[in-house]
Amino acid sequence: MTEVVRGGLGSRKEAGTVSRKELGAAAILIALAVLGFALSSELPRGTLRSVGAGMLPQALSILLGLCAIPILVGARRGVGGSEDLTFSLRGPILVLSATALFALTIKSSHFEGWSTPELGLVVAGPLAIIVGGHASPEVQLRPLVTLALFLTPFSLILFGDLLNLPIPIMPRYVQEVLLAGWSYRGALRLAAALMAGAGLLVLFAGRRAAAKAPSATIGG
Repeated sequence: MTEVVRGGLGSRKEAGTVSRKELGAAAILIALAVLGFALSSELPRGTLRSVGAGMLPQALSILLGLCAIPILVGARRGVGGSEDLTFSLRGPILVLSATALFALTIKSSHFEGWSTPELGLVVAGPLAIIVGGHASPEVQLRPLVTLALFLTPFSLILFGDLLNLPIPIMPRYVQEVLLAGWSYRGALRLAAALMAGAGLLVLFAGRRAAAKAPSATIGG
């Protein structure tokens, strides 16, 4: 009986502890949100019909800060056990590399003596998603590719079509050869439709492969 009571009290105590790892993650998100909003505070915000340069970074900063709320709520662990506080540089390095890669390749960036290629959102978006997704050691390539093929056309329609932001769609020489004579919105919508269609093919192929895997194992 005494052991049961002690076990119950121990479980309550462990369940009431706070995860320092999740608190640290929430603090980093809040700090980045405040920094992003402060750096873009002097840019004109505009309106939804006429988007200013400051609307997107300020909106993303607010969303980033809001993402810290569920992390703070989940910081109180419901399951006992010691917390693993080991730190790996893999996550931060790959996430920062993906961000820098996206910024340098979506549009040509010129430096002293060299410049980066303009790949457009069709290439830079999936590239950043795949590189950043490898920050997790449990990464699987197929789900990352599926996410990239769905998230990129959504971003194309949202920012290029609905918000009227003149974002580069694809490498300029490719667009000049394949989509010569197309309007900007026409090329954007075609690229979004093709990527979404490719995403559906990858998704269905993955489900079919997963459905065949158990039967193949049993047959072997």
